[in-house]
Amino acid sequence: MTAAAALAFDLGGTDLRAAIVTRTGEVRQALTVPTRARAGVDAVLDQMASLAKTLMAETDGTIAGVGLGAPGPLDPSAGIMIAPPTLAGWHDVAVVERLSARLGLPVFLDNDANMAALGEWRHGAARGFETVLFVTVSTGIGGGVVSGGRIFHGRRGLAVEIGHMTLSGSGPRCLCGNVGCFEALASGTALGHRGADAALRPGGEKIAAAQSAIGRPGARSVVEAARVDDPVALALIAEEAEWLGIGLTNLLHIFSPDIVVIGGGLSNAFDLLIGGIRSVVATRAMSAYRDVVIVRAGLGTNAGLVGAAGLVFAQPGFTIRADRDQT
Repeated sequence: MTAAAALAFDLGGTDLRAAIVTRTGEVRQALTVPTRARAGVDAVLDQMASLAKTLMAETDGTIAGVGLGAPGPLDPSAGIMIAPPTLAGWHDVAVVERLSARLGLPVFLDNDANMAALGEWRHGAARGFETVLFVTVSTGIGGGVVSGGRIFHGRRGLAVEIGHMTLSGSGPRCLCGNVGCFEALASGTALGHRGADAALRPGGEKIAAAQSAIGRPGARSVVEAARVDDPVALALIAEEAEWLGIGLTNLLHIFSPDIVVIGGGLSNAFDLLIGGIRSVVATRAMSAYRDVVIVRAGLGTNAGLVGAAGLVFAQPGFTIRADRDQT
């Protein structure tokens, strides 16, 4: 494909993002809207078609195709979203076929965290590293691994669903139906729930005030209260960092990456969390794993979009050369 740009989507349970992205990873135009997740599959596909129409009307030149990063589990080869916990009712949705029919363009699908991992390896904080573990902490928790320029997919593309590894035998019930999942304990949603509970108790006034200013409960209210040194919020941040550190320790032992990149909405609090995360890793990880670099995503919220666009330019297959190797 010789076209200079691709249309990229990053479909999340909270937000839907779309952008025109060049072959060099430049995000030229981008739009973000709240995902109409509760309205059903067709409503979300209609949103995507509307965003595409707006972006393509503002773009000179040809669009090579569409890259879609979406929450798993999904089958990238079959183009099917199997049953993502953050999108209720999406069971065995042939999203590639249905979106392609709406847009009149070829569509390529992969896990959203895989796409962010690929984007960071190719253009962001993980450039120059051989094996990259990307962890997105947002509405849910997802993961992606790139090693030697290739995404680790596993059977049917279902690998690295790290949000649903069990960290505790008890605790809140996850959207997947299990209890004690990494996602149920350490996602932005989980932190938001703990913050909402704290706001109702004595000492939670600053979190409650942040919720009121933002307009809704959520992790952001905890983070904003922590930034003004609210002790209740800081304690919640410390608990969040501990769960993230426990989860990352498990992942270091499994994948032995050269670098861990943390993205997603909660990466905006990376400076508040990283000390606690590193402390847990230093305590719990085997000594050989403790020196692994842990950084915030360099591309920010654009990581998934840049990676999804790379799917288009990499056809056929999923191997994409890093910028340093491009000619």
